[in-house]
Amino acid sequence: MTLGANLAEVAALVGDPARANMLAALMDGRALTATELAYVGGISASTASAHLAKLEAAHLLAVVKQGRHRYFRLASPLVSRMLEGIMTFAAIGGPPRYRPHGPKDAAMHLARTCYDHLAGRLGVALADAMVARGYVILTEDAGELTRQGEKALQEIGLAVTSLQQSHRRVFCRPCLDWSERRPHLAGTIGAALAHHCFEKHWIEPIRDSRAVRITPGGQVALRQSFGVDLS
Repeated sequence: MTLGANLAEVAALVGDPARANMLAALMDGRALTATELAYVGGISASTASAHLAKLEAAHLLAVVKQGRHRYFRLASPLVSRMLEGIMTFAAIGGPPRYRPHGPKDAAMHLARTCYDHLAGRLGVALADAMVARGYVILTEDAGELTRQGEKALQEIGLAVTSLQQSHRRVFCRPCLDWSERRPHLAGTIGAALAHHCFEKHWIEPIRDSRAVRITPGGQVALRQSFGVDLS
């Protein structure tokens, strides 16, 4: 009964449209203010504060304090994984709904962040390429970086050895992509690869969105390093 009650509580928290919009806005790993989240949720500041307090109490959100300001972020990658799973089901198994598509939708489907790793066509293409080249082995629920993969990632500048010594999270795992309905790469390796792509300016964030833009230099680098061409 306790597990059922907990499940019902979390479902009720995520199921509110305003809270769902605020949680979705944080899925790119950023920390946002209550004012920014109120705008995303389409609600007043006072209503947003009440919602955020409930999400924090349920350990779905964590607060980062900087001076007089308070920023909210997802409490852990586990929360992001839960939200991505709900979005995947909503896209695959939910009731059909008509919704007009615009440029933002196309950008989100092409390339976006899923908490701290890459998703969309880019994320799935990278996972496919790394599997095809023998860099990673992915099963339905787990993943493994091979010796060949270690060497390949080290060659493009990833400090694989230090990453392997981090025990804060799962090292390598698949994450089912809600738009492509196929896995992209998550875990420590997925996050490191996304960070590398940003650091090398292979991709750039799109303002007010989880979508990212693949730069001209990124198109060349991704093709040379992984054989990925989405141009």
